[in-house]
Amino acid sequence: MTTPKDLKDKEQPLVSVIVNCYNGEKYLKEALESIYAQTYCNWEIIFWDNASTDKSEEIVKYFDSKLYYFRGEETIPLGAARNKALTRARGEFIAFLDCDDIWEPSKLEKQIPLFNKDQKTALVISNAIQFNNQGIKKLFCKNKPKTGFVFRELLKNYFICLPTAVIRRKSLDDLNEWFDSRFSHIEESELFMRIAYIWKLDYVDEALARYRIHKESSSYLRSDLSPKETEMMISKFTNLYPDFEKNYYDELLGLQYYTQYYFALNAWKQGDNHNVRKRLRPFLFKKSRAIVPFLLSFFPYVFFEVIHTLFNRYIRRVPPV
Repeated sequence: MTTPKDLKDKEQPLVSVIVNCYNGEKYLKEALESIYAQTYCNWEIIFWDNASTDKSEEIVKYFDSKLYYFRGEETIPLGAARNKALTRARGEFIAFLDCDDIWEPSKLEKQIPLFNKDQKTALVISNAIQFNNQGIKKLFCKNKPKTGFVFRELLKNYFICLPTAVIRRKSLDDLNEWFDSRFSHIEESELFMRIAYIWKLDYVDEALARYRIHKESSSYLRSDLSPKETEMMISKFTNLYPDFEKNYYDELLGLQYYTQYYFALNAWKQGDNHNVRKRLRPFLFKKSRAIVPFLLSFFPYVFFEVIHTLFNRYIRRVPPV
């Protein structure tokens, strides 16, 4: 018999929750349970197992038919794996939860109504908590992110935390490409920026997700991919958007400095201090932040690492990994 609750659930737009997993058994059960705890009821989970070799599949089998399990034959870049999951999604809205993060129970209930306020809104995000066993930090402590058309702001200082994001499916269907299948580190930020070039973003000023910081995460283990992929993204946007270099000169300069800074850090770790200064020198009179690492590069990398760690821990209050 159909109950009032069943009717209410059917009236809600369907949300497809994309969960991509590669050897995520350690935190997987907690992540999935946080979806099942949602006060918003009309959702499905599209679970894409990227050829895991651990017990992830066994954990998934404990959940009911609202979870659709798919497994790839081989491990592929994360952008390509997210696309595989998206092809199975049926929802009017798409949300994302990686298997080491957690949602608060009211997340979808508080975000989905914002899409009705403006049909040009394709992204709704929220505040989030970054955490590990040594501390926590709220993502937006003082300044709230800008809403509306935010492409320029995202280029300058990317602020979307993946487990908080919900997107309107139509914004994906209007694109020639979903996630860039070449990317494994910036795949979501590159996609969200392309969406933000055309559509609006809205924001819920509550911490509706918890983002786990740990050394086993792919973002930590393959952080070297970020500057390489960012260079590829710059080239892509230059070809994609008319007068991109002219219209976004300051933001582009920041991205270029970011890539060279991280290439410089890698060279520094390998003892190639000369290459550090070579990469940072063009930015000395354009980016004041380049001066300190340039001067410190006359010393071994461990000297910089200690200063950087102390700054993050006691000035920025970032939980240590």
